[in-house]
Amino acid sequence: MEIANKIPFLIKTHSLREEVNKMPLLDTKYLNGYKEQRLAHLSLSFITMGYVWQEGEQGSIKALPQNLAIPFWNVSQCLGLPAILVHGDSALANWKKKDPNGPFELENLDVIFSFPGEDSAKGFFLVTLLVEMAAVPGIKAAVTSINAMIQKDDRKLHQALQDIADSIECMVTALKMMQGNVDPQVFYGVIRIFLSGWKDNPSMPDGLVYEGVHEDPKQFSGGSAAQSSVLHCFDALLGVSHSGESGNFLNRMQDYMPPSHRQLIQDIASSPSLQQYIVDSRKPKLQEAFNNCVSQLVKLRNQHIIIVSNFILVPAAKARDIRKKGISNDEILLKAPSALEERGTGGSGIMSFLKSVRDTTKVVCVPSAH
Repeated sequence: MEIANKIPFLIKTHSLREEVNKMPLLDTKYLNGYKEQRLAHLSLSFITMGYVWQEGEQGSIKALPQNLAIPFWNVSQCLGLPAILVHGDSALANWKKKDPNGPFELENLDVIFSFPGEDSAKGFFLVTLLVEMAAVPGIKAAVTSINAMIQKDDRKLHQALQDIADSIECMVTALKMMQGNVDPQVFYGVIRIFLSGWKDNPSMPDGLVYEGVHEDPKQFSGGSAAQSSVLHCFDALLGVSHSGESGNFLNRMQDYMPPSHRQLIQDIASSPSLQQYIVDSRKPKLQEAFNNCVSQLVKLRNQHIIIVSNFILVPAAKARDIRKKGISNDEILLKAPSALEERGTGGSGIMSFLKSVRDTTKVVCVPSAH
């Protein structure tokens, strides 16, 4: 924990690897219950990302020392998670209240662990948390909508659909906060590398060896919004079915979620088709409410495209221009990871993926009964 708490300082002073190499071999059997296991995974994942990327893209390492690799691998096995920083760590577990009795608002929240990037790193993690929290009423309403459909309680179903649409709209509002709380250049040039994994990453084509665990290197994707279980739940409920490369990537991202989250997605997907029920009902109010849910989900994905454009594509274009000129006082962009310029931290071709997912969402609207 002491090392995890000092990650930004240790990375800036190029001493994190030295400190990790002096760590004793930790035994995960002393962890007391699920919460301590999650905290261990959170801290070890932050240390791992810092260790791998301390010297940037060109200075990545090939192997994780066994005093870090073994406990990280073991606690990951206990939790059913891969041994890498996942969305469930950075977005769902990495927060605390400044005032325990205060409101759940950005001003009263702080991160537990962070990377270089100071306020922008903190803002990135906490705004992502707020997006996830805004989805909570919608996930509860999703379960209500399935029960209402099975019970043929259309009044209850209509209210649940309204609640889902309202919840997704709140997610859009929360996501827009990213632009006021995170500097795009700092995210692109400083923070993003520490979220990147060792699958589909040109700078680590063979992956990472976990010493004392496996002789062969393992390839894991970095943290990604595609690992957000709430988006998968809404897709499953509304009948949004992604295919091709986008669908394969999203399916693979479910392996990076806590098992209970994966199970919820599967349970929703295996329930009777809400979309078909709405069509068969021929009730304009239900159709309008369903289509409003779809419309809000499209808005959320459009907002995500805007964020990615502002935080990755625009800085990437500027970084390429800087490298061509060869001189610049913009040290952040000059050092930005070139191999990842237009790829997401999960390893996907980011813009084509996001547009494909957005366009697939649009088509599930049901035709009017009029």
